[in-house]
Amino acid sequence: MQNKIYTVAIIGVGSRGALAYGRKINGIKDKFKIVSLCDIKRCRLDTYGEEFGVPENARFDTEEEFFKERRADILIIATLDQDHVRHCLCAFKLGYDVLLEKPITADASECKMLLDAQKKYGNRALVCHVLRYAPAYLKVAELIDGGEIGRLVAIEATEPVGYDHQSHSYVRGNWRDTKETSPMILAKCCHDLDLLQWYAKSKCKSISSVGDLTFFNEQNAPEGAAKRCTECKYSDTCAYSAKVLYLDNWFKLDCPEDYWPYNVAAEAPLTEKKLREAIEEGPYGRCVFHCDNNAVDHQMVQMTFENGVKASLTMTAFVTGYGRHSTYFGTGGVIDLDDEYVTLRKFGGETVRHSLAKPKEGGHDHGGGDTGLISSLYEMLEGRAPAGTSLEASIESHLMGIAAEESRLDGGRLVLVHK
Repeated sequence: MQNKIYTVAIIGVGSRGALAYGRKINGIKDKFKIVSLCDIKRCRLDTYGEEFGVPENARFDTEEEFFKERRADILIIATLDQDHVRHCLCAFKLGYDVLLEKPITADASECKMLLDAQKKYGNRALVCHVLRYAPAYLKVAELIDGGEIGRLVAIEATEPVGYDHQSHSYVRGNWRDTKETSPMILAKCCHDLDLLQWYAKSKCKSISSVGDLTFFNEQNAPEGAAKRCTECKYSDTCAYSAKVLYLDNWFKLDCPEDYWPYNVAAEAPLTEKKLREAIEEGPYGRCVFHCDNNAVDHQMVQMTFENGVKASLTMTAFVTGYGRHSTYFGTGGVIDLDDEYVTLRKFGGETVRHSLAKPKEGGHDHGGGDTGLISSLYEMLEGRAPAGTSLEASIESHLMGIAAEESRLDGGRLVLVHK
């Protein structure tokens, strides 16, 4: 029997909306067809409109025009954090099923508002907590749920943001100012909080958190550092030099036309001229010690779940590489998840190492999670499988993140997640 083909519209045609989800969906033509795009940048609409075969009259550069009517079966919402709730409410009212980029919101009242709207209009929604669909994390769930380590007692997790990713996204980039977007514990770690809650199989009872912005400020600027990297005497030697990160590294990759993070600093198709202009004139060429950022560069979170499971999460900029690390402590054994392996160590028994797809954030697949998400979206639409990261299931990790930020701002005070 032939598959049903679902039509897809995308609002926010950038790194996630186009390069990740758009391209994956466009490659599954027996299941999906992209029929409409919306983005504030006309160049993106032209580039991806041509690539995805979307006619010019179905490309919109204002959300007001785009939301005048329903344009597809599914809406992918991949806009900035502060736009997610507004766009999702519009989508529900028009009758769309939704694939919603995370974080959903940093406001607990808006979480409830979305759940109420979903119930009122009867839409289906899948939140892009893609790591739940990655083979390595699925293997951990299989081992825990299968009783391989007895009863789960505690989890220790690390999110190594990376010095270069921190400087790109949270010092120079779109998530640098928490007044305009989400706090970093949500913007970067709602994946991690979602996984912890999923493995614990329980709502979170209480949270405490500490963290600060300690390094990326004027007090730590090298002596004589200029406010722009291209004008600075350290442009060839500073680890955070925009010349090194956006131009020299681009050359080392043989000058790709469309690749993250270079396509964030300058519009694709990338050229040397565009990148030079971007670091000479744009926000990504600023010295990391002279930016308008307030996002933390490290944070630690302690959690107690209602069933007694404990968890800790450390998020830090001060590492190289991006592979998440986590350890799961049970009454009968331990599981370690590292860059390439899931290792099971049973007490009094053998050690088994499972080699799987890398769970680190290379490219646009999150260790296979992006592919798994799109597959799960189709299964949900067909009614063959429940939505693992449904809106309701995904709200819990957001309430945890909101509580963690409340605790951090109050010096680490213990905060109840469900008040």
